[in-house]
Amino acid sequence: MEAVSLGSNLPILIQTMWKEGLSYSDLEKPEAIISRIEGLKEIGCSLLRFAVPNMEAAEIVGNLASMLTMPLVADIHFDHKIALRCMDFPIAKIRINPGNIGGKEKVRAVLSRAEERNIPIRIGINAGSLPKDLQKEVDNDELKLPMAMVKAAERELDIFKEHDFSNVLVSMKASSVADTISANEIFSKRSDVPLHIGVTEAGPLIAGVVRSTAALLELLSKGIGDTIRVSLSDTMEREVIAGREILTLLDELKGDTIRRAAPPGLRIISCPRCGRAAFDTHGFTERHFKKLYAYKKNMSVAIMGCEVNGPGEARDADIGITGAGNRVLIFCKGKIVKTINAEEADDVFWQELDEYSS
Repeated sequence: MEAVSLGSNLPILIQTMWKEGLSYSDLEKPEAIISRIEGLKEIGCSLLRFAVPNMEAAEIVGNLASMLTMPLVADIHFDHKIALRCMDFPIAKIRINPGNIGGKEKVRAVLSRAEERNIPIRIGINAGSLPKDLQKEVDNDELKLPMAMVKAAERELDIFKEHDFSNVLVSMKASSVADTISANEIFSKRSDVPLHIGVTEAGPLIAGVVRSTAALLELLSKGIGDTIRVSLSDTMEREVIAGREILTLLDELKGDTIRRAAPPGLRIISCPRCGRAAFDTHGFTERHFKKLYAYKKNMSVAIMGCEVNGPGEARDADIGITGAGNRVLIFCKGKIVKTINAEEADDVFWQELDEYSS
């Protein structure tokens, strides 16, 4: 496992969460899981969280952590023994809610093991699972939801302070963009504990990206947030790519006024396609988006549908591909460098990209 650091002026990290169930059979032939996880790392994911609901899951995730370079996070509720078992493996971080992990002695045991192994703990506060007394105050309009989330986080942090444990970060997430922003803004003014930020249950691909972008850009532009997740009812890969694009946009808008956000890699420019299209931008992008996002050079790549918005409108792109009649054009900085048949377009494009970036 590779170590990653967060907080202060360090780069903002992208994470996602494994979306399928696990069984012991996954450890018998782990190549497919390992390949997919390493693929997530290649496109910009720095942390991968697993739900660990029982001891079987703890064994599986723990063994996977021993096989991977990607840091894994164990998400645990209710049973402190699961957290203790996970920390027998090279787990990078534990996510718990001290309020539901058991009594003080159980919390003490978890914190003691974490301190011994130098494993950080994330306190995760969700708007939908507040402590009963705080939820009652919200329901009775005695307390606004964002402040209730902050109070819940501070309550949990007090438990850590009792045990002199400071290797901690906090997340406060709601499905409401406004409540998510407000809670994190309030907390950041009251504490310097690192924050993992995101909108929970953000929705399907389009709605989730829009809502997450609105919340994350607002917070990150104010220097709030050390790790991010774009929670989508979609694939892990698309969550990571959405996170990358948000950080790229943050860099574009804020530049040197913030710490480095986006990981190195390609910036993809592609047209939406119309009736003029002579090149299948959708198909090409879908075939190659993982490989493109795994490319580590800071370059811009244009995937355009026709001559009108090919070399012309995308003249600033380092390299691009478009169509003209029955032919495909490869261009660099607006200048056509290759005219080829559609059947050879994919291979030639990658050859030219590798040559241009070398």
